[in-house]
Amino acid sequence: MSDNAFDRARDFGGRGFRAGLSTMGDFQKFILRGNVVDLAVGVVIGAAFNTVVQAFVKDIISPLIPGGKNGLFSSVIPLPYGPGLAVGDLINTILSFLIIAAVVYFFVVKPVNALQDGYNRLHPKKEEAPTTRDCPYCLSTVPLMATRCAYCTSPLPPANMQAPQMR
Repeated sequence: MSDNAFDRARDFGGRGFRAGLSTMGDFQKFILRGNVVDLAVGVVIGAAFNTVVQAFVKDIISPLIPGGKNGLFSSVIPLPYGPGLAVGDLINTILSFLIIAAVVYFFVVKPVNALQDGYNRLHPKKEEAPTTRDCPYCLSTVPLMATRCAYCTSPLPPANMQAPQMR
């Protein structure tokens, strides 16, 4: 009897272990999908690029703008209480943001839009069948298969027939 209990426990443990491995296999498939890896690479490169731009603004651009002994970065508006407002730091952060936004726009958004325009030019979309039509009496938009206008409650001609001429 005890051998039977051990066999059951071993079978249950084996199933649990295999189920855990299949879950890990699914997780591995998810992680190694192209878009997850691309997103991770993009985040890491974006963080590194942000550091480079912050250093560029702080060390090169800020000293060129007059604003105190050490350039713009040291600009502080004194307050009667506390250390004061670090205006120079705020301006540096805004400059960094604008530089990053310009780089993303000109090196990512513009090329992707150009590629999409080229693709759309080569592969035009097929015209879809209309799903709505105008009521001939009140000119409201109603579903194509409607038999009565939801707005003016006028009976509508069938969708395949011409609307009557109004005088």
